[in-house]
Amino acid sequence: MTMVEQVPVEAAAPRDGRLRVFLVDDHAMFRAGVRAELGTHVEVVGEASTVAEAVSRITATQPDVVLLDVHMPDGGGRAVLEAVRRTHPQVRFLALSVSDAAEDVIGLIRAGARGYVTKTISPDELTDAIRRVADGDAVFSPRLAGFVLDAFAARPDAPVADPELDQLTNREREVLRLLARGYAYKEIARELFISIKTVETHVSNVLRKLQMSNRYELSRWAADRRLV
Repeated sequence: MTMVEQVPVEAAAPRDGRLRVFLVDDHAMFRAGVRAELGTHVEVVGEASTVAEAVSRITATQPDVVLLDVHMPDGGGRAVLEAVRRTHPQVRFLALSVSDAAEDVIGLIRAGARGYVTKTISPDELTDAIRRVADGDAVFSPRLAGFVLDAFAARPDAPVADPELDQLTNREREVLRLLARGYAYKEIARELFISIKTVETHVSNVLRKLQMSNRYELSRWAADRRLV
């Protein structure tokens, strides 16, 4: 995947020759995979699975770059970012998420993230993205960069809000997005590390909240909002 970078600003200085990276994701297996893939290219100084844990440990370790999941059960990556930036503005954030929805990308960038890449990124590309963010570049995949450019060019001060979408929890949005892409329930369960029964519950909740009767209506609704 080719990265899109903007003009670099003041660079962050690594403390011992390697960039110090912190991992925030609520899936332990994913964190272990990222740690293994990064290898010796960076120093992983810590990890966390909840917002409170992440804020506490990031402020204690003060890494150069935080790899930040967007959707977590207790508030999500934006809550981590906003809490840390109040006291440690020098820490830079790179979103690493399964979500490539426009509202997630724009919301994180408005909150102060320096980049946003999806979990399909290769280890070499991720290492490069971390280095570029640490150097002050803004790093996105081409599709995601388009969302940001369009949003800030058209309505630079407008919040990203959708009353209907705001009814849904972060997990319900993830399930909706995958459902709209044609994933079967078992594929959604595997992708999100949840049970098929939990997927069914989320789908039922989404249908009820949006007052729709089937997945085809949900797919059209999601496509209209560029969630697919």
